[in-house]
Amino acid sequence: MPEMTVQVRWPDGLFRQYYSPSLVLHDHLAPGSYRVDDFRLRATTALEEASARVRAKYGFACTSAAASAEAIVSDAARHPDSAEVEVVSMYPPLPAHTVSTPVVASLHPGSTSGEKDS
Repeated sequence: MPEMTVQVRWPDGLFRQYYSPSLVLHDHLAPGSYRVDDFRLRATTALEEASARVRAKYGFACTSAAASAEAIVSDAARHPDSAEVEVVSMYPPLPAHTVSTPVVASLHPGSTSGEKDS
């Protein structure tokens, strides 16, 4: 099961890194700014999901995911819900094949439709 970390800058400038036993955080978060209450909800939901994936695969919950969720709740409690927290980075990033990008390389010179010239 691939694991990941997310690095966060809290409104008071504190940087923290949190662990997840699954890449599921990518389904709930992306680098950028969030209200503290929104980040707390998204992150703890994702970590609960990550722990459930561990339970499904190995038969027991992930205590590291629970510890990360508890740390996020504790860190969030030090700030107003309306303050902004920044997700600075998520590692590892999603594999390139899961990211939707336009295919430009398949266009022939002078073509705008992507169809091949006959």
